[in-house]
Amino acid sequence: MSALHCGRFRLSLDRPLIMGIVNLTPDSFSGDGVGDDVARAIAHARVQLEAGADILDLGAESSRPGAPPVAARDELARLLPVLRALRDCGVPVSIDTIKPEVMRAALAEGAAMINDIAALTAPGAIEAVAASDAAVCLMHMQNDPHTMQQNPHYGDVVAEVAAFLRARAAACEAAGIDGSRIVLDPGFGFGKTLEHNLALLRAFPDLAALGYPVLAGLSRKSMLGAITGRPVEQRAPASIAAAMLAVQKGAAIVRVHDVAATKDALSVLNTVENK
Repeated sequence: MSALHCGRFRLSLDRPLIMGIVNLTPDSFSGDGVGDDVARAIAHARVQLEAGADILDLGAESSRPGAPPVAARDELARLLPVLRALRDCGVPVSIDTIKPEVMRAALAEGAAMINDIAALTAPGAIEAVAASDAAVCLMHMQNDPHTMQQNPHYGDVVAEVAAFLRARAAACEAAGIDGSRIVLDPGFGFGKTLEHNLALLRAFPDLAALGYPVLAGLSRKSMLGAITGRPVEQRAPASIAAAMLAVQKGAAIVRVHDVAATKDALSVLNTVENK
């Protein structure tokens, strides 16, 4: 697939894309959540844009392990002012949500992508996206954010994650969402141990072979803390290394906090590999 269809945008997949994270939560695991501070959120998004983000991903409900749920009205109160300020920023704006009500409202306000950790399994979610021309990112998660890290287990994590993502993509296409609008995400850290995460990263070429762009969301995650022993605020170097590894193994999109540093690293990688 040569391009990703995101609403009015067509993003070439000739090079890896960088999705810049904009957390509109007060309890983000990474410590960069801006909560209800709309001006700060917009300013942070502008910084991500200037650093070279190809997509902005706005999230107003934390999905860290044990995070409390957020009512749709509160999620929308955080999201919509920022989305309205950014919808003409020149790149697609993605909305990280599991709620069909939030999806519909955000799509009506110009969101170009839905990033759903529940892979559009909520009643009405597929229909909400199918009624638009937005892209969707389908993520694998075992259980839910409240229970996902309580003894996650698999017979074969790579085969099970791949089968789930293949089935969800097929369900989306059957509902009228064209394959050019679909992105897959194995869900690093969502119901996985360190060993599960490493197995998925090593097998990334198998996931990329499913025929859809695959997103790698590794930035600042606990697996990098387990490997390096670093607290979350000191995981930028490990995050950049993980993004480079994912791209080398076939990732089409990397979702990151540190856009400028990741862009520089990927520029070096591209120059060396395409001399």
